[in-house]
This record gives sequence, structure tokens and C-alpha cells, in this order.
Amino acid sequence: MYRKYYQPELETMPVEEIKKLQDEKLVKQVKHIYDNVKYYRDLMDKSGVKPEDIKGVDDLHKLPFLKKDDLREAYPYGLLAVDMKDCVRIHSTSGTTGKRVVAFYTQKDVDMWEECCARAIVAAGGNEDDVCQVCYGYGLFTGGAGLHGGSHKVGCLTLPMSSGNTQRQIQFMMDLDATILCCTPSYAAYLGESLKEGGYKPEDNKLKAGIFGAEPWTEEMRRDIEKALGIKAYDIYGLTELSGPGVAFECESQSGMHINEDHFIAEIIDPNTGEVLPLGTKGELVFTSLDKEAFPMLRYRTRDICVLTREKCSCGRTFLKMTKPMGRSDDMMIIRGVNVFPSQIETVLLNNGYAPNYQIILDRVNNSDTFDINVEMSTEDFSDTPKVITTKEKKLQDAMKAMLGINPKIHLVAPKTIPRSEGKAVRLIDNRRRYGITT
Repeated sequence: MYRKYYQPELETMPVEEIKKLQDEKLVKQVKHIYDNVKYYRDLMDKSGVKPEDIKGVDDLHKLPFLKKDDLREAYPYGLLAVDMKDCVRIHSTSGTTGKRVVAFYTQKDVDMWEECCARAIVAAGGNEDDVCQVCYGYGLFTGGAGLHGGSHKVGCLTLPMSSGNTQRQIQFMMDLDATILCCTPSYAAYLGESLKEGGYKPEDNKLKAGIFGAEPWTEEMRRDIEKALGIKAYDIYGLTELSGPGVAFECESQSGMHINEDHFIAEIIDPNTGEVLPLGTKGELVFTSLDKEAFPMLRYRTRDICVLTREKCSCGRTFLKMTKPMGRSDDMMIIRGVNVFPSQIETVLLNNGYAPNYQIILDRVNNSDTFDINVEMSTEDFSDTPKVITTKEKKLQDAMKAMLGINPKIHLVAPKTIPRSEGKAVRLIDNRRRYGITT
């Protein structure tokens, strides 16, 4: 049975009705937060704004931002907006750059989140006849739980595989005829590589679609994954702070991700000044959650850089669309005074025929940045002579310089020598931090 939308009356709502719904929900949400979250109430008081000053979305700019540092400072209960007895679950960020962010959920929050993920699955062509293999991590990470719940809402047979144990993943994928794959793009690429090594061709599996998120990936990587697995690959976007995956999702047009505007308001700001920018302008993405009860966010700065558009979509959905994130304002590396994003490096690799198995290593020698990139060769390339490999390193280095404006040192390394990640890929090792240098 073909389904175009999971909730058609909401996903195709006229834009003026979306605005009206957002106005009504925002007024209620601001009052809910002001009355129940002292931390944000103090921010509002400091900014000189009261709930009655917010009449709708046009007044959103009056509210103060929330940043990741605020969430860490308020850890664990400082942003909780309901009684603990009303919460049914938590999820948490990894905490790799500081204190963990712990997000609380009421049952209504969980239901809303799962409906958003169900929309993403249906937009990727999913229905109750599908077998959905969820290879995102379960537990505190939101990926597994979100797509698992969305799969249940749609009525798919759900394979709750979690991450890891690739041979078991392949066994279940082949034996149970999985049709939809949900995981990080780096793990999807690894699965494709592992299937090929196992003697499988893309046409040997029953997969038709993949829903990939939780880390940056390029259009070149999308094409490689689609070719390796014989699927159509869809992007999905989300943050633990907002609920998890499903805040935005791609449809069949693959021309941007539709933001679930009945639940979230999106803004683009200048990351340096905080000024709200018009649609079509590149800047930092900011979200306000309209329905979250336990852990609501007002004007949360995601640090993701993208563009918002409301161009008419061929799929018929009327929700605002966001481009694939073009980098992060806080993940941006400043190397020898030049701004560099890992996604730029990945684009060069893929354009030059290399798989996205690489690692960036930054260090400091004699008060100057060193910039090395280890790139894994294919089995075929590894058989080349040292002279041929050196020539390839020089060619790739020149391509990197043309893209980045600075010259990294390229090291082509043996196959399988860069650690694979079955969750989020670790692309950067910045040893400059030991000298107190951060970017």
C-alpha cells in the first residue's frame, strides 16, 4: 500500500494556517516556560521581556537565545518544565565536549517525536508492508529510539538491531528482507563495503530506501551509498535538545529537508551578531519547540549552518525546508587563520574517487599549525608502487589546497587502518587543545 503522507492534513497545511498554529502554540509555550523554568525566566527578566510581550511568531526575536552552555550549566534539572513524576524517559548527548545534556520526555513528548519520525519513514516510501532495520544506537542516544518508534507508528516490521555486529546486521538484512535501513551515513557506507566484501551485489538485497543522519554527509557520499546498496538515500535531521531525529526530513524530491513546522519554529541568524536573517540567507539555524512539555527549548542555537527556503515542493508538503547542514559554527576549524569544515575535505575526497574513510589530525609545532589528513586507500590502490602512491598524494593535496586555500599534508594509508565507527564517525583529532588552542 502506497502512502504519500503520514499526516496529510498537517504536512500539506496552507502556509497561513501554519503561521496561525505557530502563533497560538508559541504564546502558550512561552507562558509554560516562564511559569515553570526559573533558568529561562531569569534570562527573560534580564532581557526585559515578559510572556505578555509575545503575541506570536513575529515577536520571537524578542526572546533570548538558549545555547549549549546554558544546557550544561542547568544540568540536570534546571530546564525541566514539569514534575518529575510526569516524565517517562530521558535521552542524553554524548558529553564529549563537556557535561552531558539530559533531555526529559513526557509521554506526549514521546508520541510527538515518534510521529515526526513516522513522517520521515513515509516520506522515504515506507508503509506497513516494509521491514525497517534500525542500526542507530539505542539507549541514551536518540537515534535508535526515534526511528524505532516511528517505524512502529507506520506499522513496519521493526528490526531493532542497534549499532555494531556488522555480520549479524547483514544476516538479518538478507534473511528477513529488510527494505528500509536507518543508521548513520558512515555506517551505511561501511555496510555497503562489507556487503561487497561478502560477495553480495546491490541487487541481492531487498533494500529500497535508507534514512541517514546524526553526522554530516555530502551529496557525493549520498551517491556512493545509493550505488553500493542499490537504494535511494534520504537525509533526516534532529537534536537531542529538541527531541531527536525527525525535526526535519527529506521527501522524494531530495531538495532539502522539510521542517515539522507544526512542532518547531526555525530561524536563521548571523552567528556573530544574533541578527535574524531573511529566508534564502546562509546562517546559523535556531529552533523553538512548540509542543515539548518536559524539556522545551526557546530559540536554541544549534550551531548548524544552513539555508531555509519556502519554495514550492513537488511532493506537496508545505513545510519550510532546510538545506543539508553546510558545517557547524562550533565544529569549524581555524587552521593557520583559515576557516575549514570537515565537509569540504570529504567533498574533495569523494570527487577524487576516494571513499569517505579519513581522519584529520591537527597539531602545533614551533607556534605553527600542522594539518595532516590520513586517507584510506582501496585494495586496488594499495597494490600500487610507492612512487605511484606519492604521485596520488600530491594530486590529492593540490585538490585540497584548491578547495581550502591552505595546504594539508596527505597520507594515503593501507585499507582498514582507520578505525571504523558504527555510531558517529570520529573525523578529527585536534592535538592543539593540549596547548590551550580551541576552534
